[in-house]
Amino acid sequence: MRHTISVLVENKFGVLARVSGMFSGRGFNIDSLNVAPTHDSSLSRITAVLKGDEAQLDLCIKQLRKLVNVVEVVDFTEGQAVERELVLVKVRADARSRSEIVQIADIFRAKIVNLAADNLIIELTGSDDKVGALLSLLEPFGILELARTGRLALKR
Repeated sequence: MRHTISVLVENKFGVLARVSGMFSGRGFNIDSLNVAPTHDSSLSRITAVLKGDEAQLDLCIKQLRKLVNVVEVVDFTEGQAVERELVLVKVRADARSRSEIVQIADIFRAKIVNLAADNLIIELTGSDDKVGALLSLLEPFGILELARTGRLALKR
């Protein structure tokens, strides 16, 4: 089962290593991991998407809360949070396919952030499903490069 965990931590050296070590020590596979400072520069938010069962998750959350630099731990259940992901995708685009790719991007409200003679870079923010749907439509054109942030989440 997939779980989205948000961990608010002190913005200090080594905290990420301790938190990710806790996940792996409890047998969780990390699907995505996103870390960045918050509006308060002394704090960072770690958002992780993990695979594991409920019993493992409960124990993991209890262990995280015991870590010295952890301020808050939240496990988001389905529908409890606003979740988004950012993707940058470089797609092969010649003169014949360019307009079709731009139309696909427009349907998804994505932005063309770079235009070259033989490719486009598209930026999209949305749910996992939205990102997946865009990527599946772009795949026939030829995805040259791809960068994803992983999931970000905030409680509603």
